[in-house]
Amino acid sequence: MDEIKKLIEAMGRAFEEFKAQNDSRIKAIEGKGYAPADLTEKVEKINADISNITAMKKQLETLESAIARAQFGGGGGGQTKEAAMKLKAFSHLMRRGNAEIKDMEIQAAASTLSDPDGGFTVPEEVDAAIDRVAGTIQAMRRLATVRSISTDTYKKLVSQGGATSGWVAEKESRSETSTPTLAEIAINTKELYAMPYATQTLLDDSRVDIGAWLADEVSVEFTEEEGKAFIEGDGVGEPKGFDSYSKVANASYSWGKIGYIASGHATLLNNADKLIDLQHALKPVYRNGAAWLMADSTMQVIRKFKDGEGNYLWRPGMLQDAPDTLLGKPVEYDDNVAAIAANKYVIKYGNFKRAYLIVDRLGTRVLRDPYTAKPYIAFYTTKRVGGGIIMYEAIKELKIAAS
Repeated sequence: MDEIKKLIEAMGRAFEEFKAQNDSRIKAIEGKGYAPADLTEKVEKINADISNITAMKKQLETLESAIARAQFGGGGGGQTKEAAMKLKAFSHLMRRGNAEIKDMEIQAAASTLSDPDGGFTVPEEVDAAIDRVAGTIQAMRRLATVRSISTDTYKKLVSQGGATSGWVAEKESRSETSTPTLAEIAINTKELYAMPYATQTLLDDSRVDIGAWLADEVSVEFTEEEGKAFIEGDGVGEPKGFDSYSKVANASYSWGKIGYIASGHATLLNNADKLIDLQHALKPVYRNGAAWLMADSTMQVIRKFKDGEGNYLWRPGMLQDAPDTLLGKPVEYDDNVAAIAANKYVIKYGNFKRAYLIVDRLGTRVLRDPYTAKPYIAFYTTKRVGGGIIMYEAIKELKIAAS
């Protein structure tokens, strides 16, 4: 796509300009003890421009990928006859209520939609469209493992270690070895809802794709709420996020807690060595597939960091679908992660696929309500989502010191 190519070229120019201006700023500080205000302002503007270009590149890459896979909009090509019938029945239901769908109930494809007591299950294409938007916007759905389940709870046994083995000769007796310690991880799904409104006039317009409209209306709301919960959620009525787990200095790490490295400086400045410490706090077995997660404002600070040879630690993704990298590992941005401040955990580094699990209970449901907010019709839409850590060793965090 030409637009992506142009953004990559713009990124390259902006990063070269950033390095030149930031080097001048550093040189001024080293020589005079301060940097001119206009130079500092210029560096920060370029820094912000790079962040904006990075976000635009990611959006366009995701859009192009969706189009290439025929997943744009509400359904894409290659629909089966049954899927087409479900979409048609669902559209009738959303426009007119239950009356018109009764004519189609004799067909199996339509009858699966009907559940007067608890609303209606949206067709798979609409459900998938909601999930695709979530994956586009939300870093955690791209980073973590995501599983669909048909029950309220996902359970998994995880080994905490403790198993032993030994060498033995052919005829030598074998003694009993230690049994590994197993921990049960249980992740319960919680109900998430959105309630978009539409007028009957809009619904009467046959050219409006009701499935796509509903997906567009609820997906961003679902995504924002999920994204916040996966970081900040307390596990009560919502998924349990990283911030709700106990933290401990990594030297004292134990199962059930997240190990952290202290920054040693309240502003994070001149702490490039702490990023290396954070990387190596993660066991080698988890480093393959590891990534950084932080707020965009934190990255704008880290983007200025250099190694001992004067090389910048951050590198922009200069190819299509190539991520930005920090110390050679991909970087994802999520402003639900705390910004730089005393006693805050501002950077997460780990193998998120192994560390965190998101579970989706199959089926998004919608209840059509034409009575509560006349002349508008409300569509009370719900899905059940859970989330939690399943491997504590696979995630480490950087904590900003108190002073």
